[in-house]
Amino acid sequence: MHRFSATVILCASLLCCLAAPVLADANPPMAKQVPKELTIHDQTRIDPWYWLNQREDPQVIEYLEAENDWTDAQMAHTEALQDELFEEIKGRIKQDDSTVPARWKGHVYYTRYADGQEYPIFCRRAVQADAESHAESQTSSYSDAQVLFDVNEYAADHSYYRMRRPLISPNEQLAAFATDDFGRRLYTIRVRNLETGETYADEITGVSGNMVWAEDNQTLFYTRKHPTTLRTYQIWRHRLGTDTDSDALVYEETDDTFNCWLMKSRSERYIMIQSEHTLRTEYRFLDASNPEGEFTVFLPREGEHEYHVDHNDGRWLIRTNDQAANFRLMSTPDTDIERQTWTDVIPHRDDVLLTGFEIFADHLIVLERENGLPRIFIRPNDGSDGHYLDFGEPTYTAYLGTNAEPTTDVLRFEYQSLTTPESVFSYDMNTREKTLLKQDEILGGFSSANYISERRWAPARDGRKVPVSLVYHRDTDPKAGNPLLEYAYGSYGSSSDPYFSASRLSLLDRGFVYAIAHVRGGQEMGRWWYEEGKLLNKKNTFNDFIDVGQFLVDEGYTSPDQLYCYGGSAGGLLIGAVVNMAPDLYDGAIAAVPFVDVITTMLDESIPLTTSEFDEWGNPLQREYYDYMLSYSPYDQVSAQDYPNILVTTGLHDSQVQYWEPAKWVARLRATKTGDSQLLLKTDMESGHGGSSGRYKRYEDVAFKWAFLINLANDGAQTEAMRR
Repeated sequence: MHRFSATVILCASLLCCLAAPVLADANPPMAKQVPKELTIHDQTRIDPWYWLNQREDPQVIEYLEAENDWTDAQMAHTEALQDELFEEIKGRIKQDDSTVPARWKGHVYYTRYADGQEYPIFCRRAVQADAESHAESQTSSYSDAQVLFDVNEYAADHSYYRMRRPLISPNEQLAAFATDDFGRRLYTIRVRNLETGETYADEITGVSGNMVWAEDNQTLFYTRKHPTTLRTYQIWRHRLGTDTDSDALVYEETDDTFNCWLMKSRSERYIMIQSEHTLRTEYRFLDASNPEGEFTVFLPREGEHEYHVDHNDGRWLIRTNDQAANFRLMSTPDTDIERQTWTDVIPHRDDVLLTGFEIFADHLIVLERENGLPRIFIRPNDGSDGHYLDFGEPTYTAYLGTNAEPTTDVLRFEYQSLTTPESVFSYDMNTREKTLLKQDEILGGFSSANYISERRWAPARDGRKVPVSLVYHRDTDPKAGNPLLEYAYGSYGSSSDPYFSASRLSLLDRGFVYAIAHVRGGQEMGRWWYEEGKLLNKKNTFNDFIDVGQFLVDEGYTSPDQLYCYGGSAGGLLIGAVVNMAPDLYDGAIAAVPFVDVITTMLDESIPLTTSEFDEWGNPLQREYYDYMLSYSPYDQVSAQDYPNILVTTGLHDSQVQYWEPAKWVARLRATKTGDSQLLLKTDMESGHGGSSGRYKRYEDVAFKWAFLINLANDGAQTEAMRR
């Protein structure tokens, strides 16, 4: 879309499409109330909408569909705008695109999309003997390419379909593939012969999709989910051609606060099991050429010890927080893994968080975070000086790409920022030559020069400084009280790095400023930033977000009648808490698949994720945590006050945050809140936590959310900013 200056008047057609809705039925659906007493710690809570947790109850489905009808009616006047936004978003994205091919053994592997099709096509091409074929390639398709899986064909008869990237056997002749056609993240594994095209009769159901091949090319290890809690708790071994009923259980995680996962070491010598808890980990390893052997514990779980290990070239590397809050990197020979043999490779630093590493034959790649920004450090194994990659922007994200072969001296890394589309680079670690292999092509006349990014520091009420990443169009005066969308996540130590979004341009081109609040609960500033935003410090996350919003108002970026907020999942909890605590600061809010019924969910250990998250939120069976969690739980803290306009989204088959949490929250808000602000619930009746599986449907979902915001901003705008 062409970006006009901030003083150009919005076309008459857009003003018309944003006119107030006219509804035949002006009354929103009101869910019936069936009081349910929930008693613990000598305290009784009354939950009138507890009945909504029955997914198979026709009355529940009827209520959700009534809410969808209400939402459609309330948003009907924006349909032209939604269509316009959809076409804009679709029009910016190259529809017949592909990933940069990545070499592994005798092939280069890549994924492509075909114009007009929803799902990916997984492909490969044999590596030729000539030197040129060993070079990195930007070619998106080859005449001699082999299509491994055209997911569009598999998904043809499904309203929802997701295939995980196929796992290729060591001899590259077989592919194990995992599919979910329901949206609940329960997968079915099958195996296809890539030489004959035959799909074997072996079929393993009810699994996570996480799997590893043994070196015999006949044995597949896989992770099974608990049928009720969906916790990944068992590791099984399957031999091709045998009945799955005879599969062997090789490990079961009996501690219900842990999950377990499979992986292969960098050397491909070992199959590894990681048992993972919020505060501790434990690894087991098995020689991949001896699939029927016994796994060996690397280091038993203990206290609050988190460690992560990998193997290559005769040694183990261990990233550990033992006497190192921000982690350090240690090494030990693979002939002796006892704790006393570990030696420092990268020592602990108070101001640098060590987030990961990658092993190459002649180099070690260290991933760090300092002052809120990611860094990539390259350390030669010969003892010569290492160096950092230079990215040259004030706010960005950088991470490793596909580096399947450890013997190379060429590193694949990826980079993007709020103004730079996702870019894939190869980097010669010896000559320091950097080559751009591909940058996502943004159609429609996009230029990074048309957008400006900033990094600011907002004062929090307790004296902390919260980093804020901002982006806006160069024609937008950043101090003109613009419509502004504030985003954050702020949980699990997950850092919200500034990334590029083609769909976000539709907001920026209409005068919006976009801000990421790097609130506590992430790890942007180090491990301590996470510690100060969890458990009995969780309210720091919400306070930081509110303080960032107030800072953006005080600095003139926006005003309360033009300030909007957005978060999803645990970020939806953030939004729910914020609109309870500071309803006057925001004109509108979007809460996507929000975790809002904190107490009830964390007291029900049959619900997925509950038992593994006590160290994130607290265990409400303990009175101290119960009282604290209750004091911010969005569902429990709804009160009779004016709320901002709110759009809530969910999926009926969500396995991470059950649909009934947002449904109950909306029901309570409707029955309690004062004022005439909009309250909309949109339930995808066919999807789960990740939303729609097809890319075009995802474009529609984004267009709907942006239309909600633009409609509000246009109605409340006091300046020319939205009238283009």
